[in-house]
Amino acid sequence: MLWKVLQTRPFQRLRRIKQLGFSDLVYPGASHSRFAHSVGVFHTARDLMKVLHRTAGPRYESRERVALAAALVHDLGHGAFSHAFETVGKRLGLKLADHEHVSDLLIRSGEVADILNEMGTGFATDVADMVKKEGRKSVHNAVVSSQFDADRLDYMRRDRLMTGTQHSAIDFAWLLANLEVATLPVGIDETPLGTEETFVIGPKAIHAAEAYILGLFQLYPTVYFHKATRGAEKIFVEMLVRIVNLAKDGAVERTGLPAQHPLIKFSLDPENLENALRLDDSVVWGALSMLSDSSDILISSFASRLRDRRLYKCIDIRGRVTHACDPNSTGGKAFEERIDRCCVAINTKLTDWVSSVGGDVPRVLIDEASRSPYKDGSGLKGPIERINVRTDGGQYVDIKTRSPVVASLADFMLMRAYHAEGDSDAKEVIENLIEGEVATCR
Repeated sequence: MLWKVLQTRPFQRLRRIKQLGFSDLVYPGASHSRFAHSVGVFHTARDLMKVLHRTAGPRYESRERVALAAALVHDLGHGAFSHAFETVGKRLGLKLADHEHVSDLLIRSGEVADILNEMGTGFATDVADMVKKEGRKSVHNAVVSSQFDADRLDYMRRDRLMTGTQHSAIDFAWLLANLEVATLPVGIDETPLGTEETFVIGPKAIHAAEAYILGLFQLYPTVYFHKATRGAEKIFVEMLVRIVNLAKDGAVERTGLPAQHPLIKFSLDPENLENALRLDDSVVWGALSMLSDSSDILISSFASRLRDRRLYKCIDIRGRVTHACDPNSTGGKAFEERIDRCCVAINTKLTDWVSSVGGDVPRVLIDEASRSPYKDGSGLKGPIERINVRTDGGQYVDIKTRSPVVASLADFMLMRAYHAEGDSDAKEVIENLIEGEVATCR
């Protein structure tokens, strides 16, 4: 049945969507697709099923099938350049730019759903519910969504391999050998709401779990949040927002694209699922030459920049502020609050300056992001959101209590400003704001 799902148009479309978006502008080998990742998640899910059989015994065969199917189709709805496209959707309120929403639609109805329902009436609904973390819960949900789910275990290894980075390695075989299944309480703060089965690790795998947490965390500053990758995403987002807005305003001819182009069709009718499925990375790359001839200055400029990899220059504002406020990397809450306060002030004033100077093309693009290295179970589901270690006495404790390395990790935060290579005025404004606010915050 899943072999048939692989042959469907929605799934084959994933061949034309890169897993890491613009990362191949930095790491030339990072050209792997969402298709390859999805097949890898399915393969890893089968490995995790062996863990379930080893620790809990073979049971609920129908739920195993649901989990394997969910692992395969979990990314079905990703748009062109994945998360960058979702940013466009959030800016413009486009529901079909949300990959989780599109995945849900594709799994519940249409070509994929018809094949899934060959396993029985309602099978497609069960798969969609598991992907969406809704409906009936069982230990098999942990295969699709948990601290050690098949998705994360695949992309960590695959992204590391394809980028060529030599850190972020994990001992996958040892982790699998030491994964167990346990029943843990679910609740909000101190209020219990029941129990749920999930994966935990045995005491022998603490160091492997440390490396797993650190490896995932290291991928963010070095790969996912790389300055050039994020800079390309910023240009892409601004260009696509302008295309959609011009099309909606009846000025399609200014975009440089014909009326029948998939980008224009989606812009004019973004609630049409068929229009969303027509979009992928190849559609955008193929349109760049036409877009570079657009009569709209922003579109022509940014399309040319993406086509020729002429990205804006980056100034690491948070890095500069951190060094100025805490040159000895002392750390501590007081320094963090000072750095945060300084970055907020710079962001506000820089945003005001960009608005005041106006122009057809943004003089400065601001980028902010953060990543927590580890969830400590303070969320809705409590203990099952964290990595739990079985002690020799049979208790389950947060890995932070057993690992000083994990306990000492701080959030990774970034704030950057991008400006055109020849815009010395914009660069000077950014530099002066950093110096002025650092002096004030001190």
